[in-house]
Amino acid sequence: MSELRKVLHLDLDAFFCAVEAQRDPTLHGQPFAVGGLPEERGVVSSCSYAARRFGVRSAMPMSQALRLCPALRIVPGHHALYEEISRQVMTHLHNFTTLVEPISIDEAFLDLSDLRPTPEALARELQSSLWDALALPASIGAATNKLVAKIANDVGKRQAIHHPSPNSVDAPMAITVVPPGAEATFLAPLPMRALWGVGPKTAETLADLGLQTIGDLARWPADDLVRRFGQLGRELAQRAQGLDNRPVVTEQAIQSFSREVTFARDVTAPAVLHRALVQLTQSVGWRLRQAGLCAGTVKLKLRWADFTTLTRQVTLDAPTTEDQVILTAAQSLLAQTWRGQPVRLIGVGASGLTAPAAQLSLWDATDTKGQRLQQALDELRERYGAAVMRRASEVEPE
Repeated sequence: MSELRKVLHLDLDAFFCAVEAQRDPTLHGQPFAVGGLPEERGVVSSCSYAARRFGVRSAMPMSQALRLCPALRIVPGHHALYEEISRQVMTHLHNFTTLVEPISIDEAFLDLSDLRPTPEALARELQSSLWDALALPASIGAATNKLVAKIANDVGKRQAIHHPSPNSVDAPMAITVVPPGAEATFLAPLPMRALWGVGPKTAETLADLGLQTIGDLARWPADDLVRRFGQLGRELAQRAQGLDNRPVVTEQAIQSFSREVTFARDVTAPAVLHRALVQLTQSVGWRLRQAGLCAGTVKLKLRWADFTTLTRQVTLDAPTTEDQVILTAAQSLLAQTWRGQPVRLIGVGASGLTAPAAQLSLWDATDTKGQRLQQALDELRERYGAAVMRRASEVEPE
């Protein structure tokens, strides 16, 4: 029965910063941010809670963060390390249950319905064990379903940040439990944007109807929401009541791979864009091959100097994992789209992922030759580093 479910949402507190503070203990309690340098148009990937008290936030330009907090220390990111520690975290969570659903590098749902302790006791045990094993602070929301557990965690973390407890850890480490039957009551006073599926435009439309809180939405006739919003309206009516029957999913299918780069200065030189595309496609191709997948669609992302962002994509004749095929498609999209405007950001993505390309092109001699060359390049790069060998296409064109 749904009321007996014990669903936990775990969110590592300022994960990147917690890892960096382990690497450099002098960062503990200090305002610092993980990200790029301001002169390179760096942005804040993560920031300590000491920095957040000055108004620093993730995704903020680092130059703005420094204006808010002149004493801010800037730490370069170590993303390979974050991924490795994230794997350790997920392994640790599996010590509690096999029903673990990772939803990002630092978040996961757990279904502990088959365990006898109360949700609060389970949350405290999980939080303390994670701290003891990996010295990582985490906040946890617990409820009868994923929707309410996630919102509970968000609410608990905000309250803990504004009213910090006298502990030695500069992190919320909040635990927020919504008892069975109290879901709608818990959600009622929260602002509309706290509810999944309510973006800015939907919130504006609801506000025009006089609906400001989730409780307002819960009291509105469901059939009218369906008439106005269709399927979304039906889902909003259910969510406003705290209803969510989705299971914790233990395996997530990979939908796409992508890489992008923001230039230190706006770029108008074709050669610079060419080199960027080569490096990005190599990274995307490598990730495809490591995952044992191939891509049927290549996407190009561009952002102009005025922050206008557009994407273009093309479906390949046959799925691939080869860098050169991805690069050729990306270059073609760039040629169709770019007319010399200053480029602030460029990115390459691969989607439409299917079975390994080697099985799809078994009788294609050209493809097989290209795959052998790609494999040889990968082996050399893995052994001696990415710069050991370059294709001719990587050389700057005249």
